[in-house]
Amino acid sequence: MLKAENIYKNYGSLEILKGVNLSVNAGEVVSIVGASGAGKSTFLHIIGTLDKPTKGQVFINNTNVTNLNAKAISAFRNQHLGFIFQFHHLLPEFTALENVCIPAFIAKKSKADAQKKALHLLDILGLKDRAQHKPSSMSGGEQQRVAVARALINKPSLILADEPSGNLDSNSAKDLHKLFFDLRDQFKQTFVIVTHNQDLAAMADRKIIMKDGLIS
Repeated sequence: MLKAENIYKNYGSLEILKGVNLSVNAGEVVSIVGASGAGKSTFLHIIGTLDKPTKGQVFINNTNVTNLNAKAISAFRNQHLGFIFQFHHLLPEFTALENVCIPAFIAKKSKADAQKKALHLLDILGLKDRAQHKPSSMSGGEQQRVAVARALINKPSLILADEPSGNLDSNSAKDLHKLFFDLRDQFKQTFVIVTHNQDLAAMADRKIIMKDGLIS
């Protein structure tokens, strides 16, 4: 369901990615590990359509996303991709429920449908009683689970996570790691996770090691 072919990325004379190839099957959980500066996050941003490669192609669900214009990429991203980052990036002025609903509103879902789905996800993630709370009154682990719910609201086929537990304490990190696999089993989604956490990397169906801009 994901295929990256011969991905290069340069910033001026600085070569970050040097011909990366990767295929990921539907329902697979793949971890990407490597030292800082290996190109992991850059590669994740490219397969997530947040950045374009200097050279190469990315296919998601048989669509060549590299060739899409900006408007088409935005629509594709909203429909097919979910993102979880190290920092939750919740909007502080909105409640947990409102934060989760935002991608659904962008997809022009009705308010009633969006809130129903958001409450269902918050319930699954153990946060139903926190739906009306703002991020400032929630723990780090709770905020990250809200971010997970937000990533899932449009039922994307591919979830991309960049150091998702990097800002959490060890217990919250373990809970989040287990959650990813529970969600995969329940919703049949595909996960690509960039992480320095060796426990999470080892749990994945497949661990990819990046070094000096290549998969080693």
